[in-house]
Amino acid sequence: MSKKNVEELLIAGGADEKLRNKYNELKTKEEFVTLAKADGYEFSIQDLDSVLRESGDDFDSFGNPPKRMIWWH
Repeated sequence: MSKKNVEELLIAGGADEKLRNKYNELKTKEEFVTLAKADGYEFSIQDLDSVLRESGDDFDSFGNPPKRMIWWH
């Protein structure tokens, strides 16, 4: 169930630039998971890591403004 919430957030962020940018500004996975919970996506850092590993994505950000290549389009 929690991995499904990660996937739903990654899909929502892929479709919504404003949402994606809000999450891209966060520096840590802890901040990411905390904001996700506040937005109604309940999952753990382990769930996030698992989904990213399975999809071959990396949480690291780059650029200015910061971007992540985790969003599903």
